[in-house]
Amino acid sequence: MGRAAKAAALAVPLTILYLVYTGSWSLFEAVIGFAASFIVGLLFADAVVSRPSKLYSPVRWAWALVYAVLYFTIIELRAHAQVVKLIISPGGMKPGIVRVPYSVETDYAVTTIANSITNTPGTVVVDIDEKGKKMYVHWIKVEDETDEGARRHVSMVFEKYAKRIFD
Repeated sequence: MGRAAKAAALAVPLTILYLVYTGSWSLFEAVIGFAASFIVGLLFADAVVSRPSKLYSPVRWAWALVYAVLYFTIIELRAHAQVVKLIISPGGMKPGIVRVPYSVETDYAVTTIANSITNTPGTVVVDIDEKGKKMYVHWIKVEDETDEGARRHVSMVFEKYAKRIFD
């Protein structure tokens, strides 16, 4: 696949992202957004897009949409509620760093999981062991110190969706 095709493959989702963040869906904004995204695509497509066909999968886009809605509503609300409870009754805190294994393959999936963990209140990824396929996560209230227990509590739902979207 040529450089222009890779740039176009990257420009389509970037344009959509641009339109969502600007909140303007006019033809002018779409053209400007696509032009800017195409230029960015020409500059970075070789580094960012390894298999452009993945970008055109409606199933992957559907899973990404489901994940975004789930993450920004239910998962975030639960995490914020838990942190508020800990603030109100601080005796329940049990901070620590836990090892969380992962099984995804692509860098995009690993990055999605790490960002999801870090953006969720009460958890922060402090290191990633790529060879051992483990993340080290600071968790404000450690509920299970075992690898699989930490994975179940901290990252399992993120990994499920990251695998469907990126692997």
